Amino acid sequence: MVNSSGYILEGELMVSEGKGRLFRRKDGKFLLYVPLGLAEDSMFPFKEYKRSKRGADSVRVKVSFKQGEKQLLIEKWPEPPKQQAPAGKKK
Repeated sequence: MVNSSGYILEGELMVSEGKGRLFRRKDGKFLLYVPLGLAEDSMFPFKEYKRSKRGADSVRVKVSFKQGEKQLLIEKWPEPPKQQAPAGKKK
């Protein structure tokens, strides 16, 4: 039997989709809720969380859409490559 979150009540099921929600906060910002079952799935693509300034674990993502389509695309934010410090001058 499968519950509303996509979980099999007996055994295991890989969750690759779930019912989320897009909230508009009072301050005008938007928040995207990802269902817990989806976010905790072993194959969920975003696992490298970092501690934010406010103490919450988060991961930066790129959110985009194509004009005319009713889909959002969420990808890992491409971090710029780390630059090496210039080598010191030898005398």
